[in-house]
Amino acid sequence: MPPRPSYPTTGGGNVVGPPPALGVSASILGQPWQWRGLAADHRDGFGTDGFGTDDLVTQLLLARGCPREGIEAHRTPSIRGFMPDPSIFRDMDRAAARLADAVERGEQVAVFGDYDVDGATSAALLIRLLRDLGLAARPYIPDRLTEGYGPSAPALRRLAAEGARLIVTVDCGAQAFEALEAMRDGAADILVVDHHTCLSALPPAHALVNPNRLDEAVDAAAHGHLAAVGVCFLLAAALLRSLRARGFFADRPEPRLLDLLDLVALGTVADVAQLRGLNRAFVAQGLKVMAQRRNIGLSALIEASRLTRAPTCQDLGYALGPRINAGGRVGRADLGVRLLTTQDADEARDIAAELDRLNEERRAIEADVQQVAEARAAADRMVAVVAGEGWHPGVIGIVAGRLKERLDRPAIVIALGDDGLGKGSGRSIPGVDLGAAILAAREHGLIVAGGGHAMAAGLTIAADNIHALADFLEDRLAAAVAVAREGRALRLDTVVAPGGVTPDLVDSLDAGGPYGTGWPAPRVATGPVRLIKVDRVGTNHVRAIVAGDDGRSFKAMAFRAADSLLGQTLLGAAPHRRLWLAGRIRSDDWSGRAVADMHIDDAAWAD
Repeated sequence: MPPRPSYPTTGGGNVVGPPPALGVSASILGQPWQWRGLAADHRDGFGTDGFGTDDLVTQLLLARGCPREGIEAHRTPSIRGFMPDPSIFRDMDRAAARLADAVERGEQVAVFGDYDVDGATSAALLIRLLRDLGLAARPYIPDRLTEGYGPSAPALRRLAAEGARLIVTVDCGAQAFEALEAMRDGAADILVVDHHTCLSALPPAHALVNPNRLDEAVDAAAHGHLAAVGVCFLLAAALLRSLRARGFFADRPEPRLLDLLDLVALGTVADVAQLRGLNRAFVAQGLKVMAQRRNIGLSALIEASRLTRAPTCQDLGYALGPRINAGGRVGRADLGVRLLTTQDADEARDIAAELDRLNEERRAIEADVQQVAEARAAADRMVAVVAGEGWHPGVIGIVAGRLKERLDRPAIVIALGDDGLGKGSGRSIPGVDLGAAILAAREHGLIVAGGGHAMAAGLTIAADNIHALADFLEDRLAAAVAVAREGRALRLDTVVAPGGVTPDLVDSLDAGGPYGTGWPAPRVATGPVRLIKVDRVGTNHVRAIVAGDDGRSFKAMAFRAADSLLGQTLLGAAPHRRLWLAGRIRSDDWSGRAVADMHIDDAAWAD
């Protein structure tokens, strides 16, 4: 067993912390580099240099918090290995029983979803499963501009008047007090399947399934990181179990629930859910299902996204998800769920093409809003709150995410309407619970409506209250933001010589995936290298060819960095100066021959 790391101490014997990786205490971006996992504990299997006797995949898993006894389960995450008994969740059995009654009776069922990817995939999962059970459920996705987020009393009453005896709200409903109160007359039963943060009081419903209920048991609350589509998958499993117990499948085949994991994977990644435990299994297995292209709509979307290989986890977040979101952002809100549930290949191609077009339109709108929002963000605030007239509500969430990344602090972007109200969307940084803060603002009367979870939130606010909200969030979150940012370092997983940047390394790193929020993609350091060629490409990217002392070279890119300190340093570096580079290693097969390159996150002088 290699020795545990020995860290410097103060005169009183208190541990100062691990030494910087590769001796980099201040990189070009001004941050120290550290080996991932060693700052928090002294994990067996690692030596003082950040490496040890374990294979690379084991090191990657341990560094992401996997216990040593769980290595094999996390190496190949399976549904069987991570899925809990659905009955541990409050109201789950009651919700499953009511759905089973609807299936047996042939009742009219409506599935009311949110207009984002999690809402679309959640609705599609239940609709496809109910269709396989012989029940044709109808989707309802509210229009972002005219109806806003979540169930409304008029929409629910209209669905009931049109014959729906059961309405299932997915990815919404946990805060819909007024709308659900209006349905107390029994016009239709309401099932709420959600994952957003709840208040202590809950809206009236036949059943409310949400791992983030404040009265949830500890074992169920441990799954609070699930996206709504993950909660829907658990409900689907409970439904099939209920029907099985009733003998429903005595004369008919039971649907294969695992065939719907492609939807679960897409919704989970697109909603930026933490890829821990069950979520990793959902995504790992869902990608396998997606590669088989059984879902006609998803297959058409993959083609419209110009993907020529099986989608990866990154593709879900950056290629497929944004296109489905585009329908709810700047087009028709129901396009996503229609695409994911259609059985007509021609219709699928038409919808996928329309979503691709809308995504391009969304990008142009987003760029205009982002430019103004960045200029309006106050430099002295720990929580950025910006607002503007004429901003499209469909892009404010994306802009908030970009603003958060650029400023390294929570950001809320508010689109002001003609009615004196603003629709806002916020994104947070790890360690700062924005959703809870928005709920607190609601309880203090600062916003009309709002909610969310730790990393994202939405709100409706009177324009006159925006400054008061900004002050409230500053007072409530400034200390948490400071703690979250204090001592932040660039975490490295391994170091290789320039000649080690190969497709084989990419394959080895990928074996520790899938990667995403909460399970970060490996970051590799390499060097020392010299810049053989460097130039600016596109709108704001830096492209380079670098070579090491071993005589091997590779290509590297620093995206959206040309105007940053990192980009300017790379563009102006003298040819004889040597650098350490840190970033993600990617496989590039555009030329028909697999090669590896680096997406640069940071750099440091080696001499």
